[in-house]
Amino acid sequence: MLQNWAQQNTWPNELITIPVKTNYQKTSTYAEVMAYIEALQKRSDLLHLEYMATSKEGNKIPLVVLANPKVTTPKAAADSGKPVVYIQGNIHAGEVEGKEIVQQLMRDILLGDKQHLLDNQIVVFAPIYNTDSNDKMKQGRRPSQEDSPVEVGIRANSQGLDLNRDGIKMEAFETIGLMQNVLNKWNPELLVDLHTTNGTWHGYGITYAPSYHYAGEKAPYDFTWDVLFPEVTKNIARNYKVAIGPYGYYSTKQGWPPTQIYTYNHHPRYLVNQMGLRNKMGILSESFAHDRFYERMNGTYGFVAEILEFTHKNGKKIMEINEKAAEDAMTNVIENAGKATKGVRFKMVALDKKIANYRTYDYIPYINSKGKKSHIRSGKIIDVKNVSNLSKFEASLSTTLPRGYLLPKSMKPIADHLMKLGIQVSTLQESKTATGAVFMATSLTRAKRRFEGHHMTTLQGAYTPATRTFSKGDYWIDMAQPLTNLAFYALEPQSDDGLTTWNFFDNYLHEQGIEKQTVAYPVFKYYTIK
Repeated sequence: MLQNWAQQNTWPNELITIPVKTNYQKTSTYAEVMAYIEALQKRSDLLHLEYMATSKEGNKIPLVVLANPKVTTPKAAADSGKPVVYIQGNIHAGEVEGKEIVQQLMRDILLGDKQHLLDNQIVVFAPIYNTDSNDKMKQGRRPSQEDSPVEVGIRANSQGLDLNRDGIKMEAFETIGLMQNVLNKWNPELLVDLHTTNGTWHGYGITYAPSYHYAGEKAPYDFTWDVLFPEVTKNIARNYKVAIGPYGYYSTKQGWPPTQIYTYNHHPRYLVNQMGLRNKMGILSESFAHDRFYERMNGTYGFVAEILEFTHKNGKKIMEINEKAAEDAMTNVIENAGKATKGVRFKMVALDKKIANYRTYDYIPYINSKGKKSHIRSGKIIDVKNVSNLSKFEASLSTTLPRGYLLPKSMKPIADHLMKLGIQVSTLQESKTATGAVFMATSLTRAKRRFEGHHMTTLQGAYTPATRTFSKGDYWIDMAQPLTNLAFYALEPQSDDGLTTWNFFDNYLHEQGIEKQTVAYPVFKYYTIK
């Protein structure tokens, strides 16, 4: 440590964040974030700076690694035996709280009263993930925030993509960098993604969600939901005076008071959810948009700080749970391939346990100008008893778990994409004969509405038992690998968020005449191979 500012009564000017300097009227620009990181570098020898990617507009996306002693490589991190925790801000550049509190937390960990957080863990911060859109600031971008701060950036990146819908298709510069240079490289045990909500007038400063595990292993989800969240909820209420609760929306059109809330989707296009398929833990943090900027920052800071206090105490346990989840996933493949089934499409249902006291702003019934009963929000916060929480997903379609997949060498773009996700793909060095099943596609339906640049695809058909011989140079995905659940979800033809969904096989299927005849899906699912 070069200098201990924790012993001082005041911070130097360059370590005060832009919101604080401007009475919470402004948020920081990309240049100001980089200047802040530089100021920290000059004062601490525990900070390693690298870049996960370069954006379309040429901005380097900073990745700040804090460790004691300092680490500069993933190997050094792994050799330390400490868990890596990854905190990400500014995925949507209008949701700026994460960007700002990450700067404050880096300062307080390196130079302030939170230095102990580096005793048992390595913390990797991405303060400004969506660099390009951050500086495209304008007033009125997020009406629910009531111009607090006055101007913010835009949601999509400079390619027009929502970075939190890109986890499978990986079309953004930022996503490719995240996968290759953070998740696959630094191998974090926990990802925390920092957002701000848009609508519902619940009564929580922060709402949270875990990585929905339903196509993956259950243990990381259980620990997050049953152990981490309850402890953090108590601690943030005590230490930061912030009430937090489960993420969810309701509609007054369904009556008042609400009887249920519902979450967002389970798809691994969302980065937090993909962590579950990676046998890791993920946390979605959503600050309450209708609070003032300084309140949202306080809540987000408190939530992340208390998560890091938790991981500081429980990091080894988290590593053990995640490692066992990976082992269980591989064991399931080895022992149950060709027998067990796994979900590929899911429906949202309620958790078995209701929310005993759901905190929300109250609504007043009244007769509107059309003479119909409606509801209007009051300024009073109430507790609603026994609210159903629709944040569980049950399989609506399942398929047999394979021992592996085989692809012809013509499917090189698919193999390359899988490897970018971190999935192990090898090339056959000799011919192999495999027994399993081929999916015979009878129809391909493309959504009429464009989403994230895609007309998403649904494939109809059925698996037929088959034996196939593949040649030297063809691609082999052995499912006895840590990312087996991600490979399964990406490659199954009827997966609701796989490569088929995102049009990766459209050209092939059209070339084979899917409009007029049944076509064999080009990924072969095998149960035995020799």
